[in-house]
Amino acid sequence: MPARKNSPAQVLFASLIGTTIEFFDFYIYATAAVLVFPKLFFKPGDASSAVLASLATFGIAFVARPIGSALFGHFGDRLGRKTTLVLALMTMGLSTFLIGTLPGYQKIGVLAPLLLSLCRFGQGVGLGGEWGGAVLLAVENAPPGKRAIYGMFPQLGAPLGFLLSGGMFYLLSHQLTNAQFLVWGWRLPFLLSATLVVLGLYVRLTITETPAFQELAKQSHTVGFPMATVFRRQLRALVAGVLISLATFVLFYLMTVFALSWGTTALHMPRERFLLMQMFGTLFFAATIPISAVMAEKGRMRVMIGVTILIALFGLGLAPLFSAGVSGATAMLALGLALMGITYGPLGTVISELFPTETRYTGSSLAFSLAGILGASLAPYIATWLAKSYGLPYVGYYLSTSAVLTLLGLLLVPKGAGSVQG
Repeated sequence: MPARKNSPAQVLFASLIGTTIEFFDFYIYATAAVLVFPKLFFKPGDASSAVLASLATFGIAFVARPIGSALFGHFGDRLGRKTTLVLALMTMGLSTFLIGTLPGYQKIGVLAPLLLSLCRFGQGVGLGGEWGGAVLLAVENAPPGKRAIYGMFPQLGAPLGFLLSGGMFYLLSHQLTNAQFLVWGWRLPFLLSATLVVLGLYVRLTITETPAFQELAKQSHTVGFPMATVFRRQLRALVAGVLISLATFVLFYLMTVFALSWGTTALHMPRERFLLMQMFGTLFFAATIPISAVMAEKGRMRVMIGVTILIALFGLGLAPLFSAGVSGATAMLALGLALMGITYGPLGTVISELFPTETRYTGSSLAFSLAGILGASLAPYIATWLAKSYGLPYVGYYLSTSAVLTLLGLLLVPKGAGSVQG
């Protein structure tokens, strides 16, 4: 009897649903870290210090990501993509659910931020194993000439997850009083995430292993310690992958976490209005992902270099737009998130093509996770400090600098990268 094969619909939906859930879980924390956690999980006092402390817990997940990448990457390259993806989703889902049950500072004191940080760490470990596996599930099942198109489906999970999380927080903010929202309303997205996780696990358990890994296991070509192999033999590819992802991370977390914090505090925009503005911008994020993936089938580097130059230029105009009232801030979010979609659409395929099958899960996950530490965990904190210390234009300069580093990473891409089927 011939081995059962995954249909294109199964592959694309399984890769999409998992990352949608993962990013939904991740983004509800990011939103709560700005709107809720400074008031509930930290010692009452200086509001600015509480926001910075809350953003610091937000960054914990990005420190945990490489640990998750190394752990899940090891088993993903040794035992297979399917089982590892199920375990990563369970880790992320349980951590998110527990956040929704935590008592605040007034009830348990310093244990509140400590437990919050521990759950955030669990979120990071889970996401560190999810993204790389979801991308490989797509690209390793892709027919020739369709890798970028297949590879953009897990990337679509980012805007979809953000729309779900932003939409839920918007509805809660609109329907509940501020007191109700702070006491119990904010917990609902964390608790309800469990239903999405159950759906994701069901879908993941119905698929079979990718053809590329099946062939690798059949030939007994798996390596004993994939992470050591990556650092010993594929260090240039790893460094290139980190730098290539850098501007993407900085751009996104400036447009989401920093923008929400600065817009609702320094610019005094209503929370509900700004969440709606961000969701509007996210539509551009979702729309440009498939466009860039189609373009990338004709030339990955051309698309990535072009959009990175545009991101650098966008950084120079960020402050004037953001400061120009509601219309200017909306235009900034729409333009920034449109650029985000163009750079993010081909990114998963580009990173996965840097590594051979036997270390692809570990290598691509590590590159993405290490870039997260440099470009995402620090971005909201650095941007807030720059804006308060030197002014909003320096936040744009920070983004432009990250784009220059990404251009350097694109120049480091080894010749011949791109044979993801073997």
